[in-house]
Amino acid sequence: MDFDKEVDARGLNCPLPILRAKKALAELEAGQILRVVSTDPGSVKDFQAFARQTGNELVTQGETVDKAFEFFLRRK
Repeated sequence: MDFDKEVDARGLNCPLPILRAKKALAELEAGQILRVVSTDPGSVKDFQAFARQTGNELVTQGETVDKAFEFFLRRK
């Protein structure tokens, strides 16, 4: 999937991946896509809740080949 900005949050634990994503989303225009890569297993539920609470769309989520979690968020 194409994206406009990326946040590498590998090795960071909650709430840092969410905080970095929030800051990066603030720098994007409406409709642009942010890719976040995280190794924190809790980030799966965190990003689902974050998208619901902020109105940003969690376009897709999955695992990378190196077993990290990746999230694609569309700025509202």
